[in-house]
Amino acid sequence: MSARARRRPARLLGTLVLALGALLLVSGIATWFGIAASLAEEEIHVSDDAAAFAGQLVDTPWEAWAQAEAIQGHALAESDGRTYAELDREDPARPMVQTAAFLRASLMTSVTAFGVALLVVGVGTGFLLAGASLRSLATPASPDAPAPGAADDARAVPVPA
Repeated sequence: MSARARRRPARLLGTLVLALGALLLVSGIATWFGIAASLAEEEIHVSDDAAAFAGQLVDTPWEAWAQAEAIQGHALAESDGRTYAELDREDPARPMVQTAAFLRASLMTSVTAFGVALLVVGVGTGFLLAGASLRSLATPASPDAPAPGAADDARAVPVPA
């Protein structure tokens, strides 16, 4: 089998890995912006008493996290520091704490979705780099270049004049 024939599968694999990397990268970026747009459509604003991002529109994972923490703080304040599971069924604060738990879970789900999108972008970037590396290793040397291994030996031997 010639050297060219051996390089062909590696070059093809590099191309396929590059294509997969590009697909993952584009998918991750599109997912990030899709989640951000979906959150923005809800027109949720971070509570004014939140630790960070007060008053800002929730369209990033950091703002979603800040609003989820603010909701938890409000629910705990209204329920004397008790969670939904700790409240009696007849407690009048129970429905409000339940709603707060659902809202917080929804916001934290969006934070997780942002994280997955970022992970996909990272994996796609890794695939792009791996594919480019495979292709560069499979690229034939120029015809003028000496054979591998012989180049160093040829230069080391002095040529008589």
